[in-house]
Amino acid sequence: MDRSPFSTIVVVDAAIELPLIEPDAHQRADAARNRERILCTAARLFGERGAECVSMDEVAEAAGVGKGTVFRRFGSRAALAQAVLSEHEREFQEQIIRGCPPLGPGADPRERLTAFGEGVLDLMHRHAALVAAADHGGARLVSAPYGVYRLHVTLVLREAAPHCDAELLAEMLLAALSADLFIHLNQLRAMPLERLKAGWRELVRRALSGEVAPAGGERPGEPDGEAALVAAEEVSPAPGPGA
Repeated sequence: MDRSPFSTIVVVDAAIELPLIEPDAHQRADAARNRERILCTAARLFGERGAECVSMDEVAEAAGVGKGTVFRRFGSRAALAQAVLSEHEREFQEQIIRGCPPLGPGADPRERLTAFGEGVLDLMHRHAALVAAADHGGARLVSAPYGVYRLHVTLVLREAAPHCDAELLAEMLLAALSADLFIHLNQLRAMPLERLKAGWRELVRRALSGEVAPAGGERPGEPDGEAALVAAEEVSPAPGPGA
């Protein structure tokens, strides 16, 4: 059985492909019902009390399933939080891949990158605590949704500025959209969402204000979009038990 978290490949723009996270169609009916019950219960408890205040045992009890079922399927609270979050992120990915410009295909790459960041900030505004819970131990950085975002930003950067170090710049730009930073700025320093969006627009403008050749000359063997997708699939970890 294919254990890759990327279950479907979709085509966007000029033959650029992105992985789309979709549910496994081969789950047994009872396992699928248990998974849905666990996710719905976890989403409710996380919303009521915050993910950091809810244990895996409490989720199992409230969902009416065994503790072993929850741990076998998700493995950790961070993985459970990521699974709950993925339901929301799947909608955002659909907009990136098939939606209308500027977030979807067809817009200038700078406009797409701007719209992407603003969309992530909107997602953070609704689910920042959940994203932070999913990032325990840096798990977020090797998750399937982050892999989709990293590849998308890398490809858009290569289109906007062919001579930039798109792979590194994508990671640095995504760091500016992290849950921890959002919570610090928005909740602890009381910076409103619109100010953060304005800052993202300024960051994109400055990052792409001119194409500067990398120090030391050209980077050898930089992969194209198709090769980058293959590499992303190869390095992405398999999902936890029962996922």
